[in-house]
Amino acid sequence: MQTAKFSIGEVVYHKLFDYRGVIYDVDANFQGTEEWYQQVARSRPPKDKPWYKVLVDGQIAETYVAEQNLKTIPNNKNTIDNPMVEQVFTSFQNGSYILRQTNN
Repeated sequence: MQTAKFSIGEVVYHKLFDYRGVIYDVDANFQGTEEWYQQVARSRPPKDKPWYKVLVDGQIAETYVAEQNLKTIPNNKNTIDNPMVEQVFTSFQNGSYILRQTNN
């Protein structure tokens, strides 16, 4: 089993597409369809490593990103501007977001 390098609530930078975002979910390995992978994942990142669902800064968008395409933003003090942030997280503390607890 793979250990994820990044965690939910962490603000990250996409190395290939030059955007910031916040992680809101993690898959231990690729969970998309083969069709999506062939059309979208052009750099052909490994499917057997962690993949992340990310809310994109400055957009009403989310992405699904392979671990190899992300990097940490050291000493991050900037929040993410995405309307879904308030639905997923409660606050921003010490450079990362706190996940909103749901009652199932």
